[in-house]
Amino acid sequence: MNDASATEVEAWVTAAGLAGASEPKLLRGFCERAVAAGLPLARAIVLVDTLHPVHEGHVFHWRRDPMPDERTVLEYGRTIEGSEHAESWRRSPFHHLLETGGSALRRNLARSDPADFPILEQLRSEGQTDYLALVYRFAPEGAIGEMDCVCSSWTTDAPSGFADGQAKALTQELVPALALAVKCASLARIAGTLMETYLGRDAGRRVLGGRIARGAAERTEAVLWFSDLRGYTRITDEAPPEQIIPLLNDYAEAVIGAVHEAGGEVLKLIGDGALAIFKADEPARACRFALAAEAHMRERVAALNARRATAGLPVTDVYLGLHVGEVYYGNIGSPDRLDFTVVGPAVNEASRVAAMCRAAEREVLLSAAFAAAAREEDRAGFVSVGRYALRGVARPQELFTLDRIVSAR
Repeated sequence: MNDASATEVEAWVTAAGLAGASEPKLLRGFCERAVAAGLPLARAIVLVDTLHPVHEGHVFHWRRDPMPDERTVLEYGRTIEGSEHAESWRRSPFHHLLETGGSALRRNLARSDPADFPILEQLRSEGQTDYLALVYRFAPEGAIGEMDCVCSSWTTDAPSGFADGQAKALTQELVPALALAVKCASLARIAGTLMETYLGRDAGRRVLGGRIARGAAERTEAVLWFSDLRGYTRITDEAPPEQIIPLLNDYAEAVIGAVHEAGGEVLKLIGDGALAIFKADEPARACRFALAAEAHMRERVAALNARRATAGLPVTDVYLGLHVGEVYYGNIGSPDRLDFTVVGPAVNEASRVAAMCRAAEREVLLSAAFAAAAREEDRAGFVSVGRYALRGVARPQELFTLDRIVSAR
């Protein structure tokens, strides 16, 4: 590989990074161009931590001769002491470099360099002849959570390994450009993850798309879902404190998973409660989506309760109110603290409908507006439970529940 070829690879990486290419595309394009330029790469790995509620980071793989059904992206869990990933991480060249402050480690297996890490014996058995591990650290102000460096490894099966000039080109010229592009791609992915995790999928996409002006909102008709847990106060009084967060997580997962599966958006978690919306071209379809989510949720909660009861953990159920109305959906708050949510009388009414579940002794209640908007075949499964005065609502409303026998047909 000559200087001109290296410059061409760097230029492509820079352009692809600026264009927003994903990490797998960056790695694949980089390796293919490097091989075409004369660098005898056989396989490569790029590893970068992330900021995610479940995963600690991602590993991106490339092989010159890919194996059938081989995954090019792997997510790894926490490498804290005692985790299933901790031991393999501790025995890796990357861990060694990070612990010792090093930035590069090379083992030429063709020259019988020591195979002092388990991965090297594996690579030798696969016919690899040279291994190069690199770590590019960020300055403290450039780190995001535990994402403070980009790690990568590069191997060849050329008979004598990498030529010294090739190893130098990788270390000093080519891989630094790739690491910067990977950092940019990872930061964009982290931003999307955080927005969707804390604001919801639709709201997160809107904020990232530029909808951040204070007061920017749209007027829309939507089905409103307001749910909370039955007997939550009693459970918090009786259960050990360390059980409360796992309980909330378990039931929130059941609710949120059901809403998302049916096409809804969870906008807010309020203690043990959840506020979600369902939108569609016509209200009847949005009502159908909400009813499907309710059915999915009941199945999930039933399975969850069976698991928790077997483990001797407290169990509960979900109260749900469904309503249809016009809301304002957008940014609300002060100049330095905004919330992307829905507001309007309909939101308050949905909350009041859910609160009546206790008095009416029903697990789900539907407002008169929801019943009127639903399709005729769905209304066949609704049963009136009478008229109720809702706090803050001027006139009593007829509320409905679901006839489980009819709804199951």
